[in-house]
Amino acid sequence: MPQPGQQPTYYRAFQFMVEIDGVSNARFQEVGGIDATTDVIEYREGGTMLGSRKLPGQTKHSNLTLKRGYTDDNQLFAWYESVMSGKTERIRRNISVVQLDMAGTEVHRWNLFEAFPVKYTAPSFNAKGNELSIETLEVAYERIERA
Repeated sequence: MPQPGQQPTYYRAFQFMVEIDGVSNARFQEVGGIDATTDVIEYREGGTMLGSRKLPGQTKHSNLTLKRGYTDDNQLFAWYESVMSGKTERIRRNISVVQLDMAGTEVHRWNLFEAFPVKYTAPSFNAKGNELSIETLEVAYERIERA
């Protein structure tokens, strides 16, 4: 933590890596969806006219979106395919998204637990362009921890 009056260290969005249990080629162009939202439970307490009381409720997470250049590596689609076919063994995996500094050293880590793919998007094709083909995997997860 920076001292009072000292400038905090800022990190660049392009310096990151992803680790997925059982996936050796987890290199991605873009990662998004690391968030948590806690519902608010409101109730009116008898005898007070000042308003309702608020309590924390259930915490929910968005799906993690992973985008990468399309290659002949089939590990992500095979993971999604196992979910589609109803195979229950080894579907859930843990994922870590790691923020790196400019020297490539780990500075922050978000661990996502009990993750499984819920949507796969194959690359779009356009004969007019020269962009890289991108595949997308959307992953649901149950819990987040910042390490």
